[in-house]
Amino acid sequence: MLGASGHIAGVVNPPQQKKRHYWTNDLLTDDPDDWLARAQSHQGSWWSNWAEWLVEHAGTRRPAPTREGSVRHRPLGAAPGMYVREKVA
Repeated sequence: MLGASGHIAGVVNPPQQKKRHYWTNDLLTDDPDDWLARAQSHQGSWWSNWAEWLVEHAGTRRPAPTREGSVRHRPLGAAPGMYVREKVA
């Protein structure tokens, strides 16, 4: 998938607004120009296409953990994290 707009515009514009378009091509090639020449253009946001791709490629859904971390990976601290509170001198 390739979005027609910059990475920020493609993310901040909701899919309901048909301001953007994107290309898809299941054939992966080494030449990006060849990929684009063979790609199909779609009007609208790429969000819906990406959501469908996620459903097709995701594993089995499971409930979210009720606690942070694990026995092997203990939490370093409460969210949002200490680095958020650090001030640059």
